[in-house]
Amino acid sequence: MSISLKPEHEQFIHSQVASGGFANHEEVIDTAFRLLEKLHGEYEQWIEPTRHKIELGIAELDQGQRLDGEAVVGLILERFKQAPQDL
Repeated sequence: MSISLKPEHEQFIHSQVASGGFANHEEVIDTAFRLLEKLHGEYEQWIEPTRHKIELGIAELDQGQRLDGEAVVGLILERFKQAPQDL
């Protein structure tokens, strides 16, 4: 397979090798693909539970179960206050 890279991508790859972070261009590209695979896997792990939560929320709305908007904002603000500050 032969691909063409945008000039800015080529420059980035060259700079990564030149900085000593990678031994060669192939190593940079291999790392990029590993990160892309990891990102895709994390997305897949997130999407199904999120879809399920949305379906549950829609079902609850259909059954008349609702929360007041101000109450929801209050709950969100409370979570932020309880979150660790060193993130």
